[in-house]
Formats: sequence, structure tokens, C-alpha cells
Amino acid sequence: MEDSILPDGSAVNAAPFLPMSRAEMQDLGWSACDVILVTGDAYVDHPSFGMAIIGRLLEAQGLRVGIISQPDWKNLTDFKQLGKPRLFFGVTAGNMDSMVNRYTADRKIRSDDAYTPGGQGGKRPDRSVLVYANRCREAFKGVPVIIGGIEASLRRIAHYDYWSDRVRRSALLDAKADLLIYGNAERQVTAIARQLKKGQKFSDLRGIRGTALVHTPDEDMVLSAEDPQIPVPARANKILRLPSFEAVSQDKLLYAHASRILHQETNPGNARALVQRHGSVDVLLYPPPLPLTTKEMDFVYELPYARRPHPAYAERRIPAFEMIQHSLTIQRGCFGGCTFCSITEHEGRIIQNRSEDSIIKEIKMIRDTSETFSGFISDLGGPTANMYRLACRSREIESACRKPSCVYPDVCENLKTDHSALIELYRKARALPGIKRVHIASGVRYDLAIKDPAYVRELASHHVGGYLKIAPEHTEEGPLSKMMKPGMAAYDRFKELFDRYSTEAGKEQYLIPYFIAAHPGTRDEDMVELALWLKGNGFRADQVQTFLPSPMATATAMYHSGKNPLRRVTEESEEVHIPRGLKIRRLHKAFLRYHDPDNWPILRDALRRLGRDDLIGPGKLIPAHQPRNWQPKEKSREKPGEKTGHQSRRQKPAARAGSFLTRHTGLPPSQQRRKKVTRRK
Repeated sequence: MEDSILPDGSAVNAAPFLPMSRAEMQDLGWSACDVILVTGDAYVDHPSFGMAIIGRLLEAQGLRVGIISQPDWKNLTDFKQLGKPRLFFGVTAGNMDSMVNRYTADRKIRSDDAYTPGGQGGKRPDRSVLVYANRCREAFKGVPVIIGGIEASLRRIAHYDYWSDRVRRSALLDAKADLLIYGNAERQVTAIARQLKKGQKFSDLRGIRGTALVHTPDEDMVLSAEDPQIPVPARANKILRLPSFEAVSQDKLLYAHASRILHQETNPGNARALVQRHGSVDVLLYPPPLPLTTKEMDFVYELPYARRPHPAYAERRIPAFEMIQHSLTIQRGCFGGCTFCSITEHEGRIIQNRSEDSIIKEIKMIRDTSETFSGFISDLGGPTANMYRLACRSREIESACRKPSCVYPDVCENLKTDHSALIELYRKARALPGIKRVHIASGVRYDLAIKDPAYVRELASHHVGGYLKIAPEHTEEGPLSKMMKPGMAAYDRFKELFDRYSTEAGKEQYLIPYFIAAHPGTRDEDMVELALWLKGNGFRADQVQTFLPSPMATATAMYHSGKNPLRRVTEESEEVHIPRGLKIRRLHKAFLRYHDPDNWPILRDALRRLGRDDLIGPGKLIPAHQPRNWQPKEKSREKPGEKTGHQSRRQKPAARAGSFLTRHTGLPPSQQRRKKVTRRK
């Protein structure tokens, strides 16, 4: 068992904010920092921001920690502003992958950034981890650099990069970093801090779970899995060699094979170390970190955060903070295993829970200290709203399991689905004096919820503000099987329960379903059926989500290779239909917005090509002619690559779907705003 992250000494006097300037260091009586953290986000001292957690955790270990936030990467001035750190630089792109943060699924530049003061875009470079790490090295040669966060975590081995349409090396090598931390980093940074405080050399840091490093190749220490025809070695073997960077960059079959092996080695109870050759060196990944205990989770979220943005930002609002300032994270991890999502690979599939007392304590703190609090808690959630305290019935089974999902194709018989602990938490939270309403903004896993109708009753009766978002993602088995999503039977059952309990509570409430266009496995015919379902159920999509192949996701391996790594990968393996190219992706997106006249011309062409002329005409999916006096929307005057979007004509006030989990980040759902809202007629 790894050492606890709980401090082993007396309490440390916490700084009001971790310093961002020399003047602040002087006010604290510091001549130098032990650790300097560089982040692509604005510095918000709140436990919803990863850099605040890591900074406060290192502070609790007795280290002096400074923050360099959103530095100008075009020169070294900002990287030198706090001086030379005594131990190391810690570098992250921020709460979001910098490429996902800046570009849409169509590779267009977004015009804003929720993690920047004023929501201003363009304040961080592409592939921020690489740029920041190399600037740190230039600023102070010889100072060790550690990279981490969602961007580094999902690029820890050779990975397909959607934006350059090629396989790139491990970020560890391109950043020229001394160490890469993947996943949630509390155990890793605590172990590193303790070893360095004892005088151990940075170069001697070895064997820390959840880290990756470069080492000299030693062919005798590892087993080979270069050939996908070779069976996976026995579990007794502790280290497994993946196909090399050179191999996976040239052979898509080997890329899919490597992806399959990587995803099989994510359970901390049985995962092996992985090695991947890059040229003349190896990248060595130690097994994932062990999940935090409830006591450790409470400690992390009860560190002395200021719970607001750094004063340097003055009156400039930070949209991401405004979205989450009155929400709470109650758990981490997700055992859903959706192939387009990387949460499991980052946070793990074993749910890590806070105690009820810790959560209630934080609600009271928000109530008593926030100047903007008006009685409404915006979310009690995590990557999924309703996985709190759900776990395997057996620790032994859990430690041995290698399934990618606990809920697909069906909910595992060994999974506890009793939501009573969550129901009790909801009741205690809303009963607190001064609390008017507790909303649930995180996405509800409806196939779990229907296993416990009492939870659906509690949710519909007390915690929905008119609309509840859920994510069936598609209606057809082809794409659903590649997403590992449950399908519409579970959705229909959940809707039945939700409608019944909403009516019993005397409330008019609606479900807001979300769908993905152009996911691997989706054919044009599938989008026709989805469009018919939307029209038949009276839904009109305002903005829609197109599949974005994020690094390390299983669906990304499908997109790149055309194979299905959910099964053993060989030349004869299942071929996956890939909607590739801007034209087909726009068509699939248009089916989700079947009601927009701008989309009717391309939809008519597609329907005729598919032999579905019966869907064109009065009362059909789309009319046979454009509206009288119709003019196509003027093309964007923005430069190529800038954000564009189509807004549907409102027939009634907009249904506010709330925020949700962007699947390529490590944030709880309440900390992201989904780029798609569905309106009901």
C-alpha cells in the first residue's frame, strides 16, 4: 500500500494565495520558491482547479509554492518572474487540453476561453505543455521539469493527434521533461515532495505509480507484444512492451493493438508497467496510482483554499469560476467506459468518494462565506452525477477485473446500484438552513438510475430546475456499440419514471437528450433514423456536437485505424465505418439540425442518394422546397479557423440545459459548458 497523502507533520501556515509575483513572495518572507507551478489557466484558488489542488497539497507538505499563470510564451520574462525554484517546475496546460480548449471538432478556432479573465481566447499556445516546459528549461537550465494534467496524461505514450492527423511521440519526450505525471496527481506529487525533502536526487526518483520517465533500453527486463497475433503474456509478468512509436506511426493495426493493451492496463489492482521504445530510448510507464481513500479525498477538498480568483484579476470575470463557484465535487472516477471519453484513463474507473460530513461542511462554507451566494447550490456531482458510493461487491473481483466498463453491454451483476447514500446526501444538503435549492447539473447515468427508481423520484421531485440533461448519444446500434452506450430502451424506461415522478411532484419538467454526430460506426442511414427520432419526439438541436478524436480515447483509435480495439486486433478484426472528412461530418451534423433551412439542400441530396425520397415533402422530415424569401446565412467573415455556429430560431424561451462534462477534460461536469443545447417544441 502506498503512503498516505495526509501530512506527516504539524499544520502549515497557509498563504492567503500562492504568490504570483516577487512582491507577494516578499510579503510572505520568501526569498525563493521550492516549487513553481506553470499553468495555462487563470489562477483560481478553488478545488475545482487542478493547479490549486496541487499547489495547496505541496504547501501542506511544507513547501513554498509559486504560480505562473498564463505566461507569455513568446519570451522568457514571465518564466523568470518568480526566480529559480529550488526543487522543480511543475507544468500543466490547465483544466482542459489546450487543443480541445482552442479548436472545435471541425478544427476551427474558438473565440473564447472560459479559463481566462474576461473569457478572452488566445492566451495559451497550442500544445501548451510542450511550449511551457521548454520555456522553463530555457529560463533556468538544470532545473527539473515535471509535466502533468489532462494534456500530458492523455499523451503519455505515442498517440494519434487529430489536429496534425498523425501519430506523435510521448509528450514526455517532446517536452524534454524529467518526469510525466498521469491521472490525478495527489499521490505522485506527495511522494515526490517527500523524497526530495529527504535530500534524494531528482534523477533517483523511480517506481512511483502514475508516473512516466525516460530510461535506457533494457531488452531483458520486458516482454514483447509487438505482434498483435502473440497472446498477451500471463498476468504474473510485471512489465509489458508496447509496439514502438516507429511501429505504431507506420502501422494502423499496431496502433489499434497498442491502444487495446493500454486500456487493459488501467486497473490499479492488476495493471502492469508499460514500456514503449521511441528511437533509441524507452518511455516507461509505471502502473496507475491507487485510488484515494475517503479520508484522503476529504483532506484534498478541505485544504485552505481562498475559493476565489487571485486578486490580480481584479474585476475581470473568469467564466469557468462563475460556473462552478457554488458547486461541489462529491466523487471522482467513472466506470462507464464510453469510448469517446478519456475520464476513465485519467481519473480511473474506481469511484473515489468524499464523506457526507465533508460535503455538508463545504456547503456550509459556501453559504457562510460567498458574497455571491443566494441560496442555490448549482451541483453536487462529479464525472457522473449518480456514481457516488457505487462500487463492486467484492474487492477481490474489482482488483482482478479488466473489463473496460461496469455498465456495458449490461450493468454488471457485481456492481452495487443502491443509490441510498446519494439520496440521503441530497436530503441533508437541501435541509440545511439558508439552502433554497440544490440542483444536479452533472450528467445522470440513466441506465444506473433505473436500477433504483427511488433515486429517480428524489431527483425529479427536488433537484431538477425544469430540464434535466442526459446523454443517450445515439439511437442506432451501429454507433452505440462503438460508443459502449446502453441504447434507447434504458432511455425510454428512465423517461417513463422521470415523467411519472415529475407529475406526482406537480412539476412540468423535460429531459434534454444529447447526441453525437459522426462518431466511428455511424453511417448516413443511422443519422437519418436519429433525425426521425428527434422530429418524432419534438426536439430541435440549437448547437450540436461532432465527434472529436481526443488523444488516447478508444474511439480515437477506431477513427485512426478503422479497427475495433474493443476486441482482439488482427488483420481479420472488425472493420469500423468511419465518417471521415469535413463533407460527411457536416452532413451528419446537418441531420441533427434537420429543422434548419440552411441544411435542407444537402439533406435533400443525401436522402435522394439513400433512396429516402419519402422523407422529403409536406409533413416529412424536410420540405421539398426552401422557404419563401429564404436567403442562406452569410458566410462567416472571420478568418479561417475561427469559431462559427448556427443558432435555431426560438419558438419559446430557451431551455437552459446547464453545464456538462466536456469529455476530453478532467473536470467534474459542473465545471464545463457543453457546446450543444437541445430545445423542445
